Amino acid sequence: MYPFSFTTAPSTRAALTAGRRGGRYIAGGTTLVDLMRETVERPDSLVDISRLPLREVTVTERGGLRIGALVTMTDAAVHRKVRTLYPVVAQALELSASAQLRNMATIGGNIMQRTRCTYFRDVTAACNKREPGTGCAAREGFNRTHAILGTSQDCVATHPSDVAVAFAALEARVHLLGPDGQRTVPFADFLLRPGDTPNREQALRQGELITAVEIPAYPRPLRSGYLKVRDRQSYEFALTSAAVALHVRGGVIREAKVAAGGVGTVPWKLPAVEEALVGERPSDRLWARAAESAADGARPLTHNRFKVELLQRTVERQLRIVGDSK
Repeated sequence: MYPFSFTTAPSTRAALTAGRRGGRYIAGGTTLVDLMRETVERPDSLVDISRLPLREVTVTERGGLRIGALVTMTDAAVHRKVRTLYPVVAQALELSASAQLRNMATIGGNIMQRTRCTYFRDVTAACNKREPGTGCAAREGFNRTHAILGTSQDCVATHPSDVAVAFAALEARVHLLGPDGQRTVPFADFLLRPGDTPNREQALRQGELITAVEIPAYPRPLRSGYLKVRDRQSYEFALTSAAVALHVRGGVIREAKVAAGGVGTVPWKLPAVEEALVGERPSDRLWARAAESAADGARPLTHNRFKVELLQRTVERQLRIVGDSK
């Protein structure tokens, strides 16, 4: 490990000052510390923000939900309002990592976590995300777990977060605070596709701090859930996953929100699937027909072609589970 300075921010103002000077924010540390051990990341300065007052879960005036950036994954998953209003978020959190990690990891840190691509974490391998201009070893290497959607010539790594898939489906917003004040970024714009700059992963400005993730209000009743397909049931990242939320009234789907994980360079919103659902009556035939478009635009690699069909089946299965629930 390389030498670095470590300070604890006693206030938000102090954190922003340190961040503006180049300090890296750290809270639970469940991702950053690992990357530092592997010398993938070499920050000169760490700023502990764990004491900042960003640990509340509140219902907004319009009936949405605001989750503070320092709320742990465990606390968010068991929170009564999260479980009642948006079960898809609670389920995504509970299917993430291990209990010990969920007790430490925060919501803000979770959506900021970097890819689990083995080539990214192997400092001897070519990786444009880790070191721009060196190439992408995954394209010609073993790429079974890599992305089929949103890829570029420079990067095919998947985004690992489960709860980010739920946030993408629900069209959440990320609240930020920086040297220039507050701003809000739609979740769809917060995590960036690789393009030709895969090293730039979030739409953050120098020194900005995530303060909360806000989920907008939706008509009720809203049925929602998260399905994760992985190689093993314990502590494993998704091969594919599906986050689904449906508003059904009068036997007709009035609103549909669907996103997929494990297959995209970012959590992948599925607007074609949503469009196929709205205005229709729930049925097995509808679920199958809507899921056909889930992998539109996929660019599979040598070893992950199976993900195209697996994604379609996963979306269909979760539509059926959520759509048929009472």
